[in-house]
Amino acid sequence: MQFYKQRFPWNLDWNLLRTFMVVVEQHGISKAAHFLGLKQPTISAALKRLEEHTGQTLIIRKPNEFSLTRSGQVLYTECAKIFGSVSQLPSLLDAAHAELRGHVSIATTSHVISEHFDDFLNKFSNAHPQVSYSFTVSESDEVESIVSQNRASFGICLLSTTPKNLESLILYREYFGLFCGARHPLFNLPEISPEQLQGEPFVAFHTEAEGRPLEAISRLRSHLGFANMRRGISSSLNEIRRMIMANIGIGALPLHVAKQDVDVGNLRQLPPYTELPLVNIYLISNPARRQSDAEATFLSSCMAEMSAIDIAERTYGA
Repeated sequence: MQFYKQRFPWNLDWNLLRTFMVVVEQHGISKAAHFLGLKQPTISAALKRLEEHTGQTLIIRKPNEFSLTRSGQVLYTECAKIFGSVSQLPSLLDAAHAELRGHVSIATTSHVISEHFDDFLNKFSNAHPQVSYSFTVSESDEVESIVSQNRASFGICLLSTTPKNLESLILYREYFGLFCGARHPLFNLPEISPEQLQGEPFVAFHTEAEGRPLEAISRLRSHLGFANMRRGISSSLNEIRRMIMANIGIGALPLHVAKQDVDVGNLRQLPPYTELPLVNIYLISNPARRQSDAEATFLSSCMAEMSAIDIAERTYGA
């Protein structure tokens, strides 16, 4: 067994791991074949070879069923980490250049708006013109997973609890308020009381559920007596905004993000106007990641920049 363990990485065709990861992420062999531009039997043969190498059944393949075994889930997690490490190589190799260069990848939740972070990006990009950037948008839970799996330099997201394996910095804070669109009967009333919101249907973010980062919004709706009727749900702030403006239901938005729509008459803020939910937006990083010079400089510079600004100034919508 000891000899087998030593020889395993030498005998394994590492391309099989990449193929396996694509099969899992595409939820099937035929979709993976289309994604990779290969024929389905080629993918099936690769999966069979990988199972022979590992001595484990990795995927349960039945008509109308595709699921990972426990061994398959463990292997997929490790494959994602390997992919994240390999994707870093170009940036790490760029360290040989005298001028700071490389790539910074950021996974972020939708509609992150922070003038302080934008100012930092401007200063950093001007100081280091050879550094490039990529931003991908996902749900907060997925952002946390991407950073944990070493598939992005950093993440910007909401957190229910601080992950033990990640480091976090409060990038900024934002107050959430309730809003209706111009098509709603309450929109043109001179004054609106909290009692008039009783029985109203609503739209919500996925993260408003119990135990999730925006749970405080759910508690606020319950306190106001909203109807037990969620008419729309999304992880995208833009789509929540769309549903509010289409009068599908009342919804919550960050005050500073909604301000422009309020000013032009697309949205109206509803009571209450004080003691509103306050939410932290975090910059997260993986201390186990071997950071390139560009990533390390970006993180240290951002932490220094944000730490120099009082958190009250980085709180929007107060």
